[in-house]
Amino acid sequence: MKNQRPFSRLISPLIAAALLGLSGLAAQAQVSLLNVSYDPTRELYVEFNQAFAKHWKAKTGQDLSFKQSHGGSGKQARSIIDGLDADVATLALAGDTDALHDNGKLIPKDWQKRLPHNSSPYTSTIVLVVREGNPKGIKDWDDLVKPGIKVITPNPKTSGGARWSYLAAWEFAKRKLGGDVKAKDFVAALYKNVPVLDTGARGSTITFAQRNQGDVLIAWENEAYLLEKEFSAKFDVVYPSLSILAEPAVTVVDKNVDKKGTRAVAQAYLEYLYTDEGQNIAGKNFYRPISPKAQAKYAKQFPKLNLVTIDQAFGGWTKAGKDHFADGASFDQIYSAR
Repeated sequence: MKNQRPFSRLISPLIAAALLGLSGLAAQAQVSLLNVSYDPTRELYVEFNQAFAKHWKAKTGQDLSFKQSHGGSGKQARSIIDGLDADVATLALAGDTDALHDNGKLIPKDWQKRLPHNSSPYTSTIVLVVREGNPKGIKDWDDLVKPGIKVITPNPKTSGGARWSYLAAWEFAKRKLGGDVKAKDFVAALYKNVPVLDTGARGSTITFAQRNQGDVLIAWENEAYLLEKEFSAKFDVVYPSLSILAEPAVTVVDKNVDKKGTRAVAQAYLEYLYTDEGQNIAGKNFYRPISPKAQAKYAKQFPKLNLVTIDQAFGGWTKAGKDHFADGASFDQIYSAR
């Protein structure tokens, strides 16, 4: 009997092991993802997160929780580079996502090849939003440079949507007036009519719709259609004669998911954007889906437009960024002259 261990000493390690196992299972059953996105995607991802959580729970038994961060696309990219531990980045333009590779190697250089359609599960475009009845008679880009017209648009230095808008206006003027020199003068005249530059698209929407400033808002298409719902006021949407095909891009942030152990769920999260349910949610929230099935379903919602692409008109985001949005480039020249 001298060699027999007391029962309490024998069971303590068993209890400890059992408790350790239970805590491990609890940790496995609870996963949190941080989606760092641009301004107007709040409503889209609230709905999408609920759908994906239900799908993932049925598939794996894991409970998912989500955190969303929204702001100007360029500013959001900088936050990730500076240490915000995003699992996924769903930014407004590929150029901002490229910065995650160029500054800190957070993602691989060929990140766009990892998902279909260059990692853009939905597209959008830029439209003009006016007060109900269009009292200033705004029909196209050239109306925005008229004296007395107040234009609301965010800052292209921090907002992805503002960059798409700036380039759409530039290409319109280049084609109508002939050449980049006249296009630069046109865009300079447009920005002379901008009373305030918010940092992101949602800030400009609030300035226009809630603070009642400006005659026209240059906006994402999806944001334009949410105005009445969100702000309980009446607005009209004007489709210009030419706009730009905006291709917001998505990626897993490799360095963060590998550190946090969330790569599998983060990858599945982005892949779910391409499923029938993901594409349907995109269409419901006024993003243009890429699947033929969803495109057919929402065809009446999205008029056909004359859309240019960033590659066709500007040689891709690297060149466009250098020519127009880098320090000392065309936007700085225009705005400092103002």
